Amino acid sequence: MAKGNIQNGNDIIKIDATGKSLGYLGSKISFYLQGKHLPSYQPHLLSQTKVIVDNLSKAKISKKKLENKIYYRHTGYIGHLKKIKLKELWDKDPKRVLKMVVRGMLPKNKLRDKRLKNLIINL
Repeated sequence: MAKGNIQNGNDIIKIDATGKSLGYLGSKISFYLQGKHLPSYQPHLLSQTKVIVDNLSKAKISKKKLENKIYYRHTGYIGHLKKIKLKELWDKDPKRVLKMVVRGMLPKNKLRDKRLKNLIINL
């Protein structure tokens, strides 16, 4: 599934999303972004590993999940809870959906946004 090229000590890992579920992709991507595949892994350090995801549009999502999964966000104002179904979000921007999945699987600390910058997604 993952193929790595080592260039100047930096890993570049390519993942083909064809036929893979979003949860499986998210867990694999977060694993590599944290640098857990390296023998020199330290949780407090930022890994220089870049992950490239190809063929995201061919990823597998069940019909039941497309219809029933709802993402919520709050604007900060009273009564302004916004919700959007996965189907609408996937049709609008599949890259955003995968980033949300990966972001939820990364540790909640100061390195999370920096690690997400090493994720490159191709449809």
